[in-house]
Amino acid sequence: MSTVTEVRRPGVNAWLTLVVCEAKMVARDTAGLVVPIVLPLLILVMSARSAGDQLVADGFTALEFYVLPLVLTIVLASIGVINMPSFLAYYRRTGILRRLAVTPASPAMVLVAQVVVSVLQALVGLAGALAVAFLAFGARAPADLGAAVAVYGLAMAAMYAVGMIVAAVAPTPNSAVAIGLITFFALGALGGMFGGPGSLPEAVATVGERLPFGAAVAALSATWVGAAVDPVHVISLAVTTVVGSVTAGLLFRWD
Repeated sequence: MSTVTEVRRPGVNAWLTLVVCEAKMVARDTAGLVVPIVLPLLILVMSARSAGDQLVADGFTALEFYVLPLVLTIVLASIGVINMPSFLAYYRRTGILRRLAVTPASPAMVLVAQVVVSVLQALVGLAGALAVAFLAFGARAPADLGAAVAVYGLAMAAMYAVGMIVAAVAPTPNSAVAIGLITFFALGALGGMFGGPGSLPEAVATVGERLPFGAAVAALSATWVGAAVDPVHVISLAVTTVVGSVTAGLLFRWD
């Protein structure tokens, strides 16, 4: 006579507990909080005064057209490309993912929980930047709020897809941070983080706008002033999300 052992899958409480644990881990990483939240705010404060005096179109200034989209993209890129991969690489290095693979709580739960916490962290960075910009410098809300929210969500997915590739190829937490920093600064430099696309050679600026960082800044800028978003930028973010996710899925190892 054979018996069948029923494997109980983790319920809602287990998922919530895992998310809370991931949030505590992120909160204890001081540098991981300072870089994606405080650094963008510092850039915003340093640039807002002069940018707020430069009219661009329909009453919008360079603060709304360029500085805010740039700051919000930095928040996403630093969390998705630097922070999240380092945690996942640490879990793999210490064998946490391997041990979870033989329990009802699969390693995929850790990935989902880390993404949820990263999204919450990005929303905190978003809220902080917008609060400072609106209350301290009189910035205006996006002319096309719905499009801005959609672009921000797509940009978030694209940055996290890039981060998953970093997590997949990095053998150690330190290497994940190193690869993430190189990727972050490379995408940022080509996307106008150090002076705007106008300061780059035309060919380089064109390439940068088709990479996720530059595409996110350009698309958010368009939604802020109510202009049509260039389909090239949307396609760039969507392709990055799909290609990055598939590539990470093929390369990622639990141990």
